[in-house]
Amino acid sequence: MNISISDFIKKKRKQLNLTQPELAERAGVGLRFLRELEQGKQTVRLDKVNQVLALFGSEIGVIKKFEE
Repeated sequence: MNISISDFIKKKRKQLNLTQPELAERAGVGLRFLRELEQGKQTVRLDKVNQVLALFGSEIGVIKKFEE
C-alpha cells in the first residue's frame, strides 16, 4: 500500500482527534510547517517530518531498491 506522507499524517491526526495546532505543539514544529506538510508541499525538512511521524511510531528512511 502506498500512501503519501501528507495523507498519512492527516489520517493519523484525525484518528487521534487532534487539531493541527495540537499536533504541531506535541510534535514541536510550527503550525505553518504542519499545514504545509498536510498540503503536500514538496520543500519540507525531513528532520521536522520525522518529528511529526515519531508521534505515530513512524519515520522516513532510505530503502535500497532491489536490483535484479
